[in-house]
Amino acid sequence: MPDPLFTPFSSQHAWTVVAGICAIALCLLMGRRGGSSELAARSTLAFLNLSVFAVSSWAWSQVTRESDIDNAVPLHLCDLAAFTAGFALITRNHTLILLTYYWGLAGTIQGIATPAIDVGYPHPAFFSFFIHHFAVVAAALYFPIVGGWRADRPWWRSPLIAFAWLNLYLVVAVIANHFLGTNFGFLARKPVNPSLLDHLGPHPTYIVWLEGIALIMFLLLTLPIRKHRGPRIEPSPTPP
Repeated sequence: MPDPLFTPFSSQHAWTVVAGICAIALCLLMGRRGGSSELAARSTLAFLNLSVFAVSSWAWSQVTRESDIDNAVPLHLCDLAAFTAGFALITRNHTLILLTYYWGLAGTIQGIATPAIDVGYPHPAFFSFFIHHFAVVAAALYFPIVGGWRADRPWWRSPLIAFAWLNLYLVVAVIANHFLGTNFGFLARKPVNPSLLDHLGPHPTYIVWLEGIALIMFLLLTLPIRKHRGPRIEPSPTPP
C-alpha cells in the first residue's frame, strides 16, 4: 500500500496546526498553575524533546524515499533545538534556554508553516514530525511565559549570542553536507515542498538572505522578553 501523501496548506495541515496550538496552550496553562501541574508539563515537554529524535529516525526509516544519513544524524537545526529544549527544561541553563527560544520561534515555526514532509496522516513520520516541531515551540514559549525568563542586558546581547551559535551551526552543517552529501539545514539545496526559501533566490544566494532574516527575527523576538528597568528610586533627603 502506498504511503499517504501530505499536501501543504491543505485542510489536514490546517487541522494539525490547530491541534498543535491547542496542545501548546494546554501545556502553558498547566505550567502557569504551578505545583504538580507545572512539574507534569515540564517533564512531558522534556521527555518529548529528548526522545523525539529517536522516534523520528525510526519513523523516517519507514519512508524508503528518504536518505538514511539525513534522518539518522541529528544535524538539522530543529533536531538541535529539540536537544537544547529538553536539557534546558531539566537544567534551566541560561544559554540552552536562549538557543531554544530564538531557534525554536524563528526556525521551528517555519517548519510547521512549510513542512518538509511528503507523507501524511496516519504515517508515523507525520506524527513524529509535528510532535517534534510543536514540542520545541512549546518549550520556547514555556521559558518566558511560565518560567519568567528574560533576555540579557543590554537587550541586543541575547539575539547576537543566538546568532553567533547559529553561524557556528551553519559552518558545521555546510561541512557535513559537503562530505556526506546531506542537506542539513537545507543549506545544500531547497526543500521540495513550498517554503520561504523559494522566494530568496538560487543557491547559495538564499543562504545570505536567510542570515539577514534570522538576525532581524532574533532582534524582534527580543522585544517581548526585554528586562525593563524598574522605577528610579530617589535617595531620601539627609536629615538636617
